[in-house]
Amino acid sequence: MIQEMVMILEYNVKIDVFEGPLDLLLHLINRFEIDIYDIPMAQITEQYFIYIHTMKELQLDVASEYLVMAATLLAIKSSMLLPKNEEAVLDEDIDLEPIDDPREELVERLMEYRKYKEAAKQLKEREEERQQIYTKPSSDLSEYTSELAPAKLDVTIHDMLGAFHKLLRRKQLQKPLTTKVARQEISIEEKMADILTDLKRNRKRKSFFSFFPHFEKEQIVVTFLAILELMKRNEIIVEQENNFTDFYLSLAGDEQDVQE
Repeated sequence: MIQEMVMILEYNVKIDVFEGPLDLLLHLINRFEIDIYDIPMAQITEQYFIYIHTMKELQLDVASEYLVMAATLLAIKSSMLLPKNEEAVLDEDIDLEPIDDPREELVERLMEYRKYKEAAKQLKEREEERQQIYTKPSSDLSEYTSELAPAKLDVTIHDMLGAFHKLLRRKQLQKPLTTKVARQEISIEEKMADILTDLKRNRKRKSFFSFFPHFEKEQIVVTFLAILELMKRNEIIVEQENNFTDFYLSLAGDEQDVQE
């Protein structure tokens, strides 16, 4: 019977758990609707000590950081209670410098802490939203792709222009510092014939860049225009296996060796 009465009289006391003294101060400021830029030190210090004493009465360990903040609040409160120099105030000839507010540093710390606290809250909300999204793990499709031959991509005039600019940059970097240029006139028709002869002689496709062994810009431009003209006449085929890979030239209508 006595045990039943003891069980009836038992009750649980729950207090808010804070992450530190700044978290406790923000809670008190929000609870009592205090202006964070004009904190009444007497009121906030009193409420802070009430919480500290409550923790001790409940036999909870009070971290040292809470005690350090308690001492800080007392120091600020005492500093604000100190009397000002009335003689200096009454003397109109003396230029007085503005007196620093002893609460300024505390306010800055509270504002900085509140900013990070709100950011952490937003990240927590995003985490909870993300946990509601379920994704399917990627499937292994290698057994299907291995049976398929690599598809050739259609090469457009824009692709060719991009390759041409890439070629010019490459030749510029590889160009020797000193060279002797021997001017040699060559027509587009002659270069077209050279390209067809090269492809017929080797009987295999060749890299687009292999047709540009020279560094002279005139030779490069003529060769490039010859390739475009052969493409226009459907005498050669320009292929690309994958995006951002090199182009390969081969004769149209012939079965070419896939090796370079």
